[in-house]
Amino acid sequence: MSRARKILLVVLALVLVVLVGGYWYERPLLLTGTGYAAHNACALHTIADRGSPEDDLPPNPLVPLLRTRLVDKDTAAQSTILGVLAKQKAWATPGFGCTLAGSRPDGFPAATPVTAAGNPYSTAPAPDAVAPAVSAALDKAFGQDLPAADRKDLGTRGVVVLQDGKLVAERYADGFSATTPQLGWSMTKSVTNLLVGRLVQQGEVHLDDDHLRPEWTDQRSLITIRQLMQMTSGLSWDETYALGTPITRMLYLEHDMGSYVASQKLSHAPGTYLQYSSGSTTLLCAIVTKGRGEADLPRREVFAPLGLASAVLEPDATGTPVCSSYLWATPRDWAAVGQFALQDGVWNGTRLLPANWMAESTKAVDVRIEKDADGYASGWWSNQRPDGTVVEKGLPGDAYFAEGHDGQWLIVVPSAKLVVARLGFTPEREDDRAVALAADLIAALH
Repeated sequence: MSRARKILLVVLALVLVVLVGGYWYERPLLLTGTGYAAHNACALHTIADRGSPEDDLPPNPLVPLLRTRLVDKDTAAQSTILGVLAKQKAWATPGFGCTLAGSRPDGFPAATPVTAAGNPYSTAPAPDAVAPAVSAALDKAFGQDLPAADRKDLGTRGVVVLQDGKLVAERYADGFSATTPQLGWSMTKSVTNLLVGRLVQQGEVHLDDDHLRPEWTDQRSLITIRQLMQMTSGLSWDETYALGTPITRMLYLEHDMGSYVASQKLSHAPGTYLQYSSGSTTLLCAIVTKGRGEADLPRREVFAPLGLASAVLEPDATGTPVCSSYLWATPRDWAAVGQFALQDGVWNGTRLLPANWMAESTKAVDVRIEKDADGYASGWWSNQRPDGTVVEKGLPGDAYFAEGHDGQWLIVVPSAKLVVARLGFTPEREDDRAVALAADLIAALH
């Protein structure tokens, strides 16, 4: 072999090593992208019966490189980089939506049947007439005053308004309707609060239960149910959606999300510091659902009693509901959740939560907090800080919220007997107009 040929082979080998090394360095980030795309495509097809999954992908340099398609007779979705690298698959399970896993998950429990019986909003007729001021508020919420490009960035897809327990207004974007489930992202955390409340009422758990994981033999054994719900457990966490952070690893790289979160070390003494953590809520669900139905528990204890027939809470590969992020429901069913909260857990005359559960659950946590947790309570956000000042100045102090990624809002205003559900896709625009919508509706319906 000639000297020149040997040099060429060495150079090619070095290039290959660099490329392979670069790929393995970037692989977690690439898997995050393909995992997001696979899960998104599977869920849109299985739960929402929608095509065009690219419409729900946030702007990202990886998007043009993604190759995503339905596979296994449309019961799964697969995504890769350029059809070759970082393959991820999401598998559909009836009643439980889609789960990222290397192979089809098995061992999930049978899904409790959920019908709309007892849910007055599921089949309620659309309001015949809407007051002009209410219509104007909806126009603004859907960006009718904006140029087309800005209106698309605003991305409002559905609004449902309840006042005094009645459906008074609703509107949907093109391609969406009253029967289209939409992903609530972190609004799921507020529904988790209701699930815990159901278990507390039944005596299954107590908020100050500790020694929650057998492997916690250090100070983590002092962490309580309450602290996980309030995100004051002290477990180390980073909610930044970037390469190698706990949140992206939990959602897209871990088959057992609860155990991954439980493995984190303490950064603060339990109960002393509030750090926003999707891991905290998912670990909470891993603990409270274990031995009580796992993935089916939310269906049995929350969806069925409320008649949330559209609701689907997706689990990880072990069957733990991803209670931080993965609840789908129609805007009407999201609004029903808000009405249930407004009624302090009484539904069709039956108390399903402990008395004063919502009053306690919507008190802002009074400890040292990180900057992005202003007003956080127990799975809900309070509009009143511990010192009495308000967070959103356009709304009354008694208002509280469920909030989710990309502009998902469920706003409850007890003093106005008002519930507003706003669903949409607003990944870049800073103001999604949800708070302004609620303020306009308070004035319009006064």
